[in-house]
Amino acid sequence: MKKIFFLLLISVVILAGCEKEYEKPVITPPGLINVEINKSADVVFAFTAEAGYKTASVIATGGSASVTTMPSAGSTSGSVVVTFSASRESGAGSVVLTLTDVNDNAGQATGVLNVTAVPTISVTQNISSNTTWETGKVYILEGRIAVIDGVTLTIEPGVVIKGREGTGSNATALLVARGGKLIAEGTASSPIIFTSIADLILPGEISSPNLEPTVPGLWGGVLVLGKAPISASSNEMQIEGIPVSDLNGRYGGTDPLDDSGIIKYLSIRHGGANIGEGNEINGLTLGGVGSGTIIENVEVIANDDDGIEWFGGTVNVKNALVWNPQDDAIDTDQSWAGTLDNFIVICGSGTDHALEIDGPEGTMPAAHTVKNGSIKGSLVAEPGDFRDGARGAFENIYFFNFPDPSTSSGRGDLTLSGTATQSNFAAGILSFNNLQITPAPGVALTSIFLNGTHVHATEVTPATRTVGADKSVFAGWTWADAGNQLNDF
Repeated sequence: MKKIFFLLLISVVILAGCEKEYEKPVITPPGLINVEINKSADVVFAFTAEAGYKTASVIATGGSASVTTMPSAGSTSGSVVVTFSASRESGAGSVVLTLTDVNDNAGQATGVLNVTAVPTISVTQNISSNTTWETGKVYILEGRIAVIDGVTLTIEPGVVIKGREGTGSNATALLVARGGKLIAEGTASSPIIFTSIADLILPGEISSPNLEPTVPGLWGGVLVLGKAPISASSNEMQIEGIPVSDLNGRYGGTDPLDDSGIIKYLSIRHGGANIGEGNEINGLTLGGVGSGTIIENVEVIANDDDGIEWFGGTVNVKNALVWNPQDDAIDTDQSWAGTLDNFIVICGSGTDHALEIDGPEGTMPAAHTVKNGSIKGSLVAEPGDFRDGARGAFENIYFFNFPDPSTSSGRGDLTLSGTATQSNFAAGILSFNNLQITPAPGVALTSIFLNGTHVHATEVTPATRTVGADKSVFAGWTWADAGNQLNDF
């Protein structure tokens, strides 16, 4: 028996002495990788693990990282892919990968990254030849920049344009002169953003990381001027917000089909710089713009003057959103003869009127159509003021969140100002159809819709309304959507 035990013991010792010792995993990092701030890059590590792969973990500097592709358990060689997401600051970055084998031996290696700044281009001169502003870049308007007659400026999806601070004659703006064209075609996944130099937003972002959507007047705005007819003292005028010394500010003409370009998926923020007493720049100004121009999916936020203002012209606008205007949200003048279809207004603490509709200043009696809108009021805002012989058709519009006019210093009502406007309403030249409102508790329609317009209005609840905007078209690309401002619509 002792002999058998002795032989077994020798066998165990021999087998133990023959157990293979495996090398710890060996990891080979890639070379230096450049990645732009706020963007991502894959870092691929090669490895060998004699005992077989078990787990991998990663830590990072200059950003964050995660293992996104790993080999099968027990693999003795292969690669591990780590996705590195750069921070908002440029500089050095690193990814440290730790790989453990089935014997719990660990190997480690470091991948080195260079986090680079977003390419930024200063624009100091008028656009005098066909020019493209490229995706992934930031462009700084250093002053009032005009796209001159005969020239096209193309802005690719995702571009961020920032206006330098300035007031008076130094107010910054992008001005598309008569005969010039702006081709600014963003997408639902990559909108074009105009904002202030104070905004730290980067390409690929929707919400500002540092500015609130209530901050106005940090730069000028976007002005598009065309050769379509206007109703003013002359068929050619100087647009408000631009000094008369700048002849690129002329607008109006005789071509209703005039084409000033294409604007799609465009967000304009924090504008409205003052160039003189009571003379601010609108978020989007459309002066004498013709129907050959395409404007769809536009957002204007926190402008110190109006959100969108039309001065004559024939251009149609589809899918527009105005949030926190400091004067009026939708303002029409000089017999604009187009259609605004599907719009949202979100009034703020400085909003005057959701709708300010003016009649012709000259003899041309054209009218426009405003339809399929949802308007959220505030304690200081009025639903609308129709003035100076206003004309047009206003239909399928839903109003809510406005105060009781009797307790808010006369705010909260829709008014037809002046005998010319009231006469146009009586004659059907100014018309309303299918207006719906959720009023403040106990407030009668006759207290809100004045001068007889109440006969075209119906009291509804949010659940029973049947008119208003289709908010789905604003999802994903607007700051209003990202800021949860569309929940009530």
